[in-house]
Amino acid sequence: MNQKPEPFLYTESVAHTFPDGVAAIIDISLSIEAGSYVSLVGASGVGKSTLLRIIGGILKPSGGEIFLKGGSPEKAGDPIGIVFQRDNLMPWRTVIDNVRLPLELRGVNGKEAIIEAEEMIELVGLSGVESSYPAQLSGGMAQRVAIARALVHRPSLLLLDEPFGSLDALTRERMGQELLHIWHAMPVTVFMVTHSIHEAVLLSDEVLVMTGRPGTLTERLPISLPRPRLLEMQATTEFQECASAVRTAIEAGRVL
Repeated sequence: MNQKPEPFLYTESVAHTFPDGVAAIIDISLSIEAGSYVSLVGASGVGKSTLLRIIGGILKPSGGEIFLKGGSPEKAGDPIGIVFQRDNLMPWRTVIDNVRLPLELRGVNGKEAIIEAEEMIELVGLSGVESSYPAQLSGGMAQRVAIARALVHRPSLLLLDEPFGSLDALTRERMGQELLHIWHAMPVTVFMVTHSIHEAVLLSDEVLVMTGRPGTLTERLPISLPRPRLLEMQATTEFQECASAVRTAIEAGRVL
């Protein structure tokens, strides 16, 4: 009898309480398969970003465990890429120098680092701006640089915390399509926090819903829309039904 393989990412009863005693999340158990695109949605303040930071190793959970490839993230040895709402680019470094920063931190320098950085810059559609500084870029371009930087060390897991939240609606839509292009070109497991129901449905294989205070997962909604996903899909009945199911799940657990 074949044993079912371990999930790529698994959290077991993860909880976090801040130093002031406020409980942010409680009893978070989830599993994510390798190569999937999963989004986490919920009202403001339910702990979505807290969970992402715990998965990324930025915060240590107060309780529970996290497993990556069947073991602790530290033992897995794979880098994790993280993109936040703000691009957090270093203003004194050019685009290519910002992108190759994670390689420098891993001891990869010289021609090898430049080649890797140039490949990522091309992947995100920014060839030709390698020598530009962040102040010379639009918001969408800066976020593409941040994505390139997060991917340059070839992570197996990409964490996105409201990566397009500061962009205008049209740029946000275009960036979502760009992200899908990048995901198809460079397979990586994606876990994204977003406030946009339509964005979550359009991009994801599965949408997780977090509700309550402290927050916990209350729904897992598979998104069976065909790929490739195009903006025009948002007008279809199937898309609207998925979005309605996510909205209903959020409202059902909303704390007034």
